[in-house]
Amino acid sequence: MRGKSLNNSVSHILQSTDHITAVGNAIVRYGLVVVIAWIGLMKFTASEAMRISQFTSHSPFMSWLNGFLSIRAQSNVIGVIEILTAVLIVLNVVSPRLGAVGGALGALLFVITLSFLFTTPGIGDSAAGGFPALSRLGEFLLKDLVLLGASILALGQSLTAIRLSSGVD
Repeated sequence: MRGKSLNNSVSHILQSTDHITAVGNAIVRYGLVVVIAWIGLMKFTASEAMRISQFTSHSPFMSWLNGFLSIRAQSNVIGVIEILTAVLIVLNVVSPRLGAVGGALGALLFVITLSFLFTTPGIGDSAAGGFPALSRLGEFLLKDLVLLGASILALGQSLTAIRLSSGVD
């Protein structure tokens, strides 16, 4: 009797997989939006501008901005791009094409920030018990690997919606 009840519970969960997946996808998409928007809004503060300058000043993708923008202006520009990215990801509900642009921008943002792991001095500290350790700066950047995946997922979902709406299979 107990085994039958367990089997019924497992069967019910398995029948709910589409709903569970949809909830998970929504949390990933809109969680990504909240994180990107929040990070973008923080770029308008002096403390965040100073903090990110240690990354951008060593980046082959971003250090060229030092030639004509102040640290604060660079941070503001990055903030605008991040907020725009978040808005575009949300706009997927009305236009999958805009959502795809947002997902692509998000992926680009996180590829660039992950590159800081390799370009910023002091990211890798000495080994910790035989395992390569990351400094606090490196630990701060490592989350961007998951955010990159979420951006690619958002991009893929938007592209799928575009494909389905255009009748291309």
